[in-house]
Amino acid sequence: MLTTALHTLRTRWVAFTGSFVALSLGVALLAVSGLALAATLDAPERKPERFAAAPVVVRGQDTLRVPTPSGERTEELARPRAVPDAVVARLKRLGTVVEDRSFPVRVRGGGHGPGELVGHPWSTAAFAPYRIDAGRAPRAADEVVVTGDWAAPGERVRTDRGTLRVVGTVPGRGFEDAVFFTDARAARLAPVGVQVAVDAEVSAVRKAVRDAGRDSAPGSAGVRVLAGDDRRYADADPDRDREALTGLNALFGTAGGVTAFVSVFVVASTFAFAVDRRRREFGLLRTAGATPGQLRRTVLAEALGVGVLASAAGCVLGAYAAPQLAALVVEEGLAPAWFTIGDHIWPYHAAFWAGLVVALSGATAAAWRAGRTGPVEALREASVDTRAMTRGRWVCGAGLLLTALVTLVLALADDPGDLLHRKTYVSRPMPLIAAAALLAPVVVRPTARLLTWLPARLPGATGLLARENTVAGVRRTAAVAAPVLVTVALTGSLLGAVATLNGAKAAEVRERTAAAFVVTASSGAGFDAATVDRLRAVPGARLSPTSSSAVYVLEDGVALVRSDARAVAAPERLTATTRLPLAAGKVSDLDDDSIIVNEEWEEHTVGRRVRVWLGDGTLKTLRIAAVMHTGTGDNGVYVTAAKAAGAPVDRVDVALADGADGANADTVAAGLRGAVASVGGRVSSGDEWAEAALSGGITRTGLFLVLGIALLYTGISVVNTMLTATSDRVRDLTVLRLTGATDAQVLRLLAAESLTVAAVGTLLGLLVAGLNLAGMGAALHLLAVPATPVVPWAAVATTAGTCAALTVAASLTSATLLVRRRAVVRE
Repeated sequence: MLTTALHTLRTRWVAFTGSFVALSLGVALLAVSGLALAATLDAPERKPERFAAAPVVVRGQDTLRVPTPSGERTEELARPRAVPDAVVARLKRLGTVVEDRSFPVRVRGGGHGPGELVGHPWSTAAFAPYRIDAGRAPRAADEVVVTGDWAAPGERVRTDRGTLRVVGTVPGRGFEDAVFFTDARAARLAPVGVQVAVDAEVSAVRKAVRDAGRDSAPGSAGVRVLAGDDRRYADADPDRDREALTGLNALFGTAGGVTAFVSVFVVASTFAFAVDRRRREFGLLRTAGATPGQLRRTVLAEALGVGVLASAAGCVLGAYAAPQLAALVVEEGLAPAWFTIGDHIWPYHAAFWAGLVVALSGATAAAWRAGRTGPVEALREASVDTRAMTRGRWVCGAGLLLTALVTLVLALADDPGDLLHRKTYVSRPMPLIAAAALLAPVVVRPTARLLTWLPARLPGATGLLARENTVAGVRRTAAVAAPVLVTVALTGSLLGAVATLNGAKAAEVRERTAAAFVVTASSGAGFDAATVDRLRAVPGARLSPTSSSAVYVLEDGVALVRSDARAVAAPERLTATTRLPLAAGKVSDLDDDSIIVNEEWEEHTVGRRVRVWLGDGTLKTLRIAAVMHTGTGDNGVYVTAAKAAGAPVDRVDVALADGADGANADTVAAGLRGAVASVGGRVSSGDEWAEAALSGGITRTGLFLVLGIALLYTGISVVNTMLTATSDRVRDLTVLRLTGATDAQVLRLLAAESLTVAAVGTLLGLLVAGLNLAGMGAALHLLAVPATPVVPWAAVATTAGTCAALTVAASLTSATLLVRRRAVVRE
């Protein structure tokens, strides 16, 4: 049988072209995903930047460490502590100590230099090191030195820190756009610093810090001594590489999972269709004495041959495509600029052997069906498919459908919030898609008759023939509709899930926001007391200032969980600007000894006390004043400003005083803008702020990338399957031409059939997407979120239209070549 299989591959290579193309593309996509995933596992060792020339850096406590029975749990503190005065005093005995401070500076006026700068004291410039290449060091409060060449000595620059005079410049080092003030001015702008540079021996510094801890100096616990490469932890966002790679790892892992699913799906469908078209050939082999086992081994041997060649070709194609993907994700801002594809070998092995497994898996069911072919099939001439639904197909299709529905019901009953997670809404459509494809022959006939009901009654025979040909060739219709089904279902499910989730979050924010205006500080900054006082002085405005912070809670005795928190300066005014989605309790009960939590917390009973760590690591036991619904997971917690000491006010919700009308609202808005103009604050209406608060750009872009990879594959598969299906109908088309049909009529008939098949696949895909989105809608309802499922009609219509155009184009291309031949029926 191996010799027969090899001869078949050589003489009937055209028949295997479809399977070869589908498998090679699948392997190429797996190789690309694997290479990209491997590249996310190796971040370059980032060296110290701002403190590359500093002997030692001492940093205050910035990590919360909680011992548990399963080991120590850690979380980064939202408000790192300053180096204690007692420790600083000991360090000053060893050598020069320079306090570091960092704060945002925004250039005003637009078009002049970087919009976002970071300010530092001039004495820290030498630790990068920065060297003046023009001008001099700052001496007065309004004098600065800037990096780069965007400003020259003598220029004045308007910023949210006032008008500054540039007196010197230093060459930029690539990792920041810095502006250096005098040490005194920097201390006024950022009173709290969390680290100091020390000009002393590392061993001496470590001993001084250790002695301070042994002597129980206040706040000395958690102080870190950074030397060598560890000095990079003194830079801003030292874990940005790891965070970027974590996001990329999830993205490419998702892409690999979707690609693997689509590959198996399409390849299995292609092999099954190819084997079904060879019934007469297998019947002849049975007549000649071949046993069912020999036929099965022949099909598997053919699949193995195709798999080896296609997998090798796919690996070569993936090697060329992977660098292009890396450049694309960097260009789209999904990856850092240094991200490139490495020289890993294991992704090629994984893709190659996965290709073989996919080929053999896809051919197994087809081989079993081939073995059941009887000798009488050699005499079969009927084009109508009989027993399109085998017992195995019924069992697998019904099992997958039942599994998808049961797991959905269990998730809704147990944890509806899990359905809102990206891994869940990306993977959940796959069992439904597979079930719909397996059960497609059951609905092809009624669906096709429904779609062609009107065309079949129009004058002419085209509509009638299109209907009968579609319902007669159920297997052909199901095989061609399968890639369309996958394409439409993935588009509707994934983009619909993102749109639904974004809509739910937007509805939550709008429902929660009762403020007429929201005043926000520039990124990474806050409002000083003078600015808040100016806002309070605006006539007709009722203010509710809040700060960003976090609290930490140990759940189940082993899991340290961080929750974002809003620290409220005036709890009694919170209800005038915010409508919290309360499940129990009252907002008015919030005081310095209490906290408002959400239902996600393990302990969420009003009146109970819960142990939490505040944003600076301080351990407190607070009473639960109220409990919010979980919602989409962004409700966080609320505490008073006393539980976020040192956190600057970064948002001020403003309600209008009683009796204010539209004219007064405009006056209040103008007053608010005037109050924050000098510090770069932004004033938005409540609706504008709710809209701007959403940030799903990266998720949406990543999903578009995943979908783009999968849809490119399924699009090519649509063309591939349609070419194979049309070329297999030489006799049908010849008979039509011999009965008097013109070439144009034959082409119109094939176009009508192609559109019908694409419509069948689109309807099945919409059904799958609808079921998935209905599950998400039910989850949102159970979570008390005021939102409804969103179907991305524009994207679905574009995808369906593209599939229809590809189907028609592939069909007509193949048919045009066929109708050029002489109309002769060969027996």
